[in-house]
Parts: sequence; C-alpha cells; structure tokens
Amino acid sequence: MQANTAQPALDAGTITLGGDLTVNRMAYGAMRITGDGIWGPPKNHDEAIRVLKRALELGINFIDTADSYGPYVSEELIAEALHPYPDGLIIGTKGGLLRTGPNQWPVDGSRKHLEEALNGSLKRLKLERIDLYQLHRFDDKVPAEEFLGFLQEAQQAGKIRHIGLSEVGVDQIRQAQQYFEVVSVQNMYNFGQQKWNDVLKFCEEEEIAFIPWYPLASGNLSAENAISKVAQRHGATDYQVALAWLLAASPVMLPIAGTSSVKHLEENVLGATLKLTDEDFQDMPLPK
Repeated sequence: MQANTAQPALDAGTITLGGDLTVNRMAYGAMRITGDGIWGPPKNHDEAIRVLKRALELGINFIDTADSYGPYVSEELIAEALHPYPDGLIIGTKGGLLRTGPNQWPVDGSRKHLEEALNGSLKRLKLERIDLYQLHRFDDKVPAEEFLGFLQEAQQAGKIRHIGLSEVGVDQIRQAQQYFEVVSVQNMYNFGQQKWNDVLKFCEEEEIAFIPWYPLASGNLSAENAISKVAQRHGATDYQVALAWLLAASPVMLPIAGTSSVKHLEENVLGATLKLTDEDFQDMPLPK
C-alpha cells in the first residue's frame, strides 16, 4: 500500500474544533513517548524526539498529550522537539489525574490540583494559552461545579482556548455544556469496543470532535480476527485497518495514532490512505 502523498495524514481530511481550529483527522497521541507504565523518561530519548518531528512531516498537525503522561515527560519532550511551534500546530493536553506510580492514575478534579496542572502544562509546553484543554475525568469526590467552574474561569482568563472532556457519557457532556462549549470528547473506542456509540452519535449531532483512544480491539477475539482478515485483503497492518475503520465510522472522528517508534508511526499514518470497501464493511460493520 502506497501513500498518495508525502504527507499521508492529509488523506484523512479535516475537522474543525470550536469553529476556528481546523486539524487533519489523523492525529498523534503522545502517551507512548514516556517510560514503561507511562512513567518516567523514554528508553530512547532521541527516538522520541524523532517521532515528534516526523509526525509533523507526515502531515499531522494535532498532538494529544497530558500532564500525567510521565508525569510531565510527554509535554516536556513536545516542547523540546517542536518549540517554537510552527503555525497551524495544535497541541491538546489534559489535567485531572495524579500519578502515584507506573500504571497508576488516581483522579483529582479539585480546583487546587487543576490549577496546578494547567499552570504546569502552560510552563512545560512554553505556551501562554492552550488551544485544547481536556478534563481527564469527572471526579466523583468533587462537586462537578468545582472542576467545571474552574475550567470556565480559566477559559475566560485566556489560559485555555477550547475545552474538551474525556471518558464521559452524554449526561456529563450536557452538564459541562452549561459552563462552556465542549469541542471534543476523548473516550476509549475501537471496532471491537463500541460502548460509547451513543456518545459518538451525540457528538455528531453537536459537531463535537470524538477522539478515540486505544484504536485496536485488543481482547475481543472476533473483532481482532475481522481486522486481520481485512488487513490481509489489503496487504495492510491491523493497526492501519483499525485507524481506517475509525475514520470511516464518523465524520467527527479524530483518531490519535500513538507510538514511540518512527517506523510504526510511518506505518500507522498510512491508515489514512486506506480506503475500505463494501466487502470490508461486511466484515467490519460501521456503527449504527
């Protein structure tokens, strides 16, 4: 399978967030450029820097990260590799999780923590305003008006341009919309795990970008087999097919292909050039 251009991410088309941020629909997720367990620095620092630079060369102009990736490591690497940022590059980051060790993600939606997280992200990313700031989780231990109100105030103060949410249902999106425009929702979603189809449909109706994380259907054997069958038909990788399916599933879908390897990044982004057929959709039906 050959890319149509030197920048295969362009083949995914575009989506506009909040009416004024237009990005290519094949994006990069910068979680994996950290150490094992998303903890500490990467094993290969230079490769992480190369991955970030290569992402832009491939036509990617939206990078998704979070202060909790490392923690802090992902944001620091992005600034090291790409600052001063080229025109048109959008960096989305998130706040609301603590890190107490590898693979540990306690939720903290308190005003105090979010204020520290946001100010820290601004400093690490060397930005005066973050284009997309996403709440990593609703915190059941904190009144919603505390964290939603903080985000509203931070936006009004000019520290945040647009606000998104992560791992939320429709009711939570509606609740947040009472405080600010929600321009993105980032939920776990793939061909084999579609429990958020109602959220995806709501995002389509509201013109909210849907950012699916974990694009491979790991653990769902029938879905894995279907993906592999389609991949063999096209001479493609399973990851390319998974990303191509996501792009076909909805016009508001904004997949983030995450990896710590330049080779895998180049492979994955080619998913934007893969055009699935009616036969493929019989094996991998689109969401209803």
